[in-house]
Amino acid sequence: MSNVFENYEIWWVTGAQLLYGGDAVVAVDGHSKKMVAGLNESGNIPVKIVYKGTANSSKEVEEVMKQANNNDKCVGVITWMHTFSPAKMWIHGLQQLKKPLLHFHTQFNDEIPWDTMDMDFMNLNQSAHGDREFGHICARLRIPRKVVVGYWKDKAAQNKIAVWARVAAAWADSHDMLILRFGDQMNNVAVTDGDKVAAEQVLGYHVDYMPFSSVLPYFDAIKKEDVDALVDEYFRLYDHDAELEDKRTLGYKKVWNSAKAELTLRAVLKDKGAKGFTTNFDDLGATNVEEIGHGFDQIPGLASQRLMAEGYGFGAEGDWKSAALYRTLWFMTQGMGSGCSFLEDYTLNFDGENSSILQAHMLEVCPLIAANKPRLEVHFLGIGIRKTPTARLVFTSKEGPGVTATVVDMGNRFRLIVNDVQCIKPKPLPMLPVASALWIPQPNLEIGAGAWILAGGTHHSCFSYDVTPEFWEDYAMIAGIEMLHINKDTTINQFMHEIRFNEVYYMLNKALK
Repeated sequence: MSNVFENYEIWWVTGAQLLYGGDAVVAVDGHSKKMVAGLNESGNIPVKIVYKGTANSSKEVEEVMKQANNNDKCVGVITWMHTFSPAKMWIHGLQQLKKPLLHFHTQFNDEIPWDTMDMDFMNLNQSAHGDREFGHICARLRIPRKVVVGYWKDKAAQNKIAVWARVAAAWADSHDMLILRFGDQMNNVAVTDGDKVAAEQVLGYHVDYMPFSSVLPYFDAIKKEDVDALVDEYFRLYDHDAELEDKRTLGYKKVWNSAKAELTLRAVLKDKGAKGFTTNFDDLGATNVEEIGHGFDQIPGLASQRLMAEGYGFGAEGDWKSAALYRTLWFMTQGMGSGCSFLEDYTLNFDGENSSILQAHMLEVCPLIAANKPRLEVHFLGIGIRKTPTARLVFTSKEGPGVTATVVDMGNRFRLIVNDVQCIKPKPLPMLPVASALWIPQPNLEIGAGAWILAGGTHHSCFSYDVTPEFWEDYAMIAGIEMLHINKDTTINQFMHEIRFNEVYYMLNKALK
């Protein structure tokens, strides 16, 4: 897999001024170069940081911010005030900046040189002064930004920058994101629908509808030898019963047809330049193959599972918001290794303190979260309109803490709902052969599920073992959307207060605009 971050970069701009003379500017520049080099060499920050020099005047600030806006590789800007940098000179540049901003409150030296510090040192090393001046103007201009405080060599500070860098890169990716809806939204379902115009305006991605009739020409163009090769790949990669390889059986036919469906979806996504898609069993899963003579003979669950593992966004039942959010989640966690997936709340298990929610779907759970090697199986699908034997990967998820998230359209704004969860070991499901996860929403089922419902959360969500709530905080800040976080300290009373306060805030904010 290629490094998804390699075509992106973050610009570092150091704030200074000419009051202290040319020697000071040279020192500031030298320190900045060493710091940027050190951050890049640390190996902790996945996106390359590029030093863009010191900004000593309003014109210099405005020019570098305009350049950042117009540079496709630049996903965000880090600012640091080495000396006292009068904040009025940042006004026009900050008003111009359209890329994510991180303000790093640090300094070149770690400790005060008590025995040798003189006025020259004080004049040069004024981050404690300059960063507050810069912070004020950002607050005055209502500039959304992340503030990281810490010594630049410390891993804790670097990790906070790394989180923001991942989110900023994923934000850039979302502004070049097309989601294809194969079939329409599931009829009469509210929470997975929403305003696609507002989504593109606020969140960046574009959503297009593609009727199944437009998919069929791609299906017809798939070559038999390519399908055979993909079936052989399935058998190499996944555990399976030997009889599944018998070409005379219905099981083999279903696996073969699933492979053709996967190749079809890949061809469509590649041709359209799409990064995600949705399916709907009213369309792809309900096609009467016998009547039209060709087409998918089953819901493309296996294809969806494998495409998710490669980074394509996916949402079931036409859920385009989840498809886009999953792509963003997958992108920003690349290289972290523990996995992520689209999931659906399936059924509840009341068991005292261990009361939990079974997460699954008809078929479409990403194998990146599997505890063990997935099994390729074919079973009758007893759900949905099209009830037919269907190929899928079967597994249970890894145990451990994770975070799940969803985006809902509240009419006057988008709301990001985030819940810390604890994945636990499930009991066997011999009569339900699907991929699944079992988790306890934090702080427990009663409060976690109750808060999610009070917030209007979907029955779909995008889950990861790797992200922390900080990722989603940065995402919500960059996107300018509301975020509600349900965690071990949540109480229903406190959560309801937050919802009410937020409602007033967004109503007043809209009125003031």
